Amino acid sequence: MSETLFERIASGQIAASVVYEDEVVVAFRDINPQAPVHVLIVPRDPIPRIAAAVEEDREVLGHLLLKAAQVARTCGLDEGGYRLVINNGRNGGETVPHLHCHILGGRPMSWPPG
Repeated sequence: MSETLFERIASGQIAASVVYEDEVVVAFRDINPQAPVHVLIVPRDPIPRIAAAVEEDREVLGHLLLKAAQVARTCGLDEGGYRLVINNGRNGGETVPHLHCHILGGRPMSWPPG
């Protein structure tokens, strides 16, 4: 299977506006932002989608969520609030088969999201 777009960004093969990275995850600004702040955070080692996660992914998933909250704080979103979104499958809005969490903020979010 070929590398996903997000694997190529995480490895530095494709340039991105990285806002945080460590040995487990990389967070970068979305190229098609849906809010004033729109950052994606992805695990370096791909998990195709949340439904494909297994027990062994527990530490990565926990790390991803904790770092998503840290990135949101760094982006100044903790005071006004923000939304975390994980899409799963085509009908869920997933377009890249590599688990990723959207961090959206900087404006009021409506519900349902449309």
